[in-house]
Amino acid sequence: MPFGFHKKDKADDAPDHPIPPAPPAPEFRMYRSDTNTQEEIYAPGQSPHDVEKSQKKEKHKRLSFLRRSSSASNTGSSEHVPSDLVSPITEGSNSKDQEDKWEWRASQLGLTGGNTPIKERSRSISISDRGTDQDIQEAIRLHEAGDLENSTRLFKDLANPDGANNPLSQVLYGLALRHGWGCKADSGEAVKYLQAAAANSAMIEQEALRAGLKKGGAAKGELVLAIFELGNCYRHGWGTEQDPVAAFNYYQTAANLGDTDAMNETAWCYLNGYGMKKKDKYMSAKYYRLAEENGNKTLGNSWIYKDKYVNPPK
Repeated sequence: MPFGFHKKDKADDAPDHPIPPAPPAPEFRMYRSDTNTQEEIYAPGQSPHDVEKSQKKEKHKRLSFLRRSSSASNTGSSEHVPSDLVSPITEGSNSKDQEDKWEWRASQLGLTGGNTPIKERSRSISISDRGTDQDIQEAIRLHEAGDLENSTRLFKDLANPDGANNPLSQVLYGLALRHGWGCKADSGEAVKYLQAAAANSAMIEQEALRAGLKKGGAAKGELVLAIFELGNCYRHGWGTEQDPVAAFNYYQTAANLGDTDAMNETAWCYLNGYGMKKKDKYMSAKYYRLAEENGNKTLGNSWIYKDKYVNPPK
C-alpha cells in the first residue's frame, strides 16, 4: 500500500497503543480523485512524461449518486459532525450539484475537529511552491530509500503550522506518527496533524467552491485523504475516542469524492449498522459495487450482484 493516499488500516490488525514501527518502508503512490476521474499525483517536480505510461492518468467511470436514502435519516449525532452538515442526497439534483455538495460537506467535516479554534489557525497555507515541492520530493526519496528518520523529520518541518504549513506534509507526518515511521509512535499527535491538514485543505476548497471552480481547488486530494484517515481514527479510537457516527460520515463523504478504500469502509458500515440506527444491506451492496467498479475489489462479495441488491425494492 502506498504511504498516504492508499491506506488501509484494519481494526482486526490494529495493536494496542502504542503502535510499533512498521519494518518496511512503503512505496509512495499518491492520488487525487473526484467523481469523474482518479489521477496519480507525481512527486513534486516530476512530470508524468518522466514515468511509465502505465502510471499515467487513468480515467474511471462516473460514480452513480446514491439516491435511495439520506444518511442523515439513519444516523445519530456526534460532536465531530456539524449539526448543519450538508446532505447531498437530494432527489432531482443534477450530478454537478451533488459533487459540489459532497465537497462542501467534506470541507465542513474538515473544519470541525481539532484542539485549536479554526479562527486562530494560520491562514498562510502552502500548497505548492518551488522550495516546498523540492523538500517534499526529497522527503519522499529518503522514505523510499529506507531513511525513515530523516524523511519524517523533513515532513515534520514542512507540516509546521508556523512554518511551511503544508497540508500534504501534515497528512504524511500524521501517518508517520500513527505508525511510528522514523519516529516514536504517537497517535494523539497524529490526529492533531490530520485535523490540521483537513482544516487547511477545507479552507482552500471552500474558497474554490465560492469562486465557482468546477472541480474544487488545489487541495481536494489532501482534503479527501485527511477525511478518510480521520474516519479511521474515529472508528478504531486511534488518538481519540471511538465515534461510530463520525467514522461513518467521514467514510461516506470520502467515498462519494472518489476514494475507493472509503467506499469499502462505507459499505462495511452499512452492512453492520455501524454508526447508524439500522443496517442497510442494499446500500452496502451498492458501495461495494462502486468500489469494485473503480478497481478496489473485496474477495467473497459475490452476493452484492444478486438481483435483489442490484434492483432493490423502492
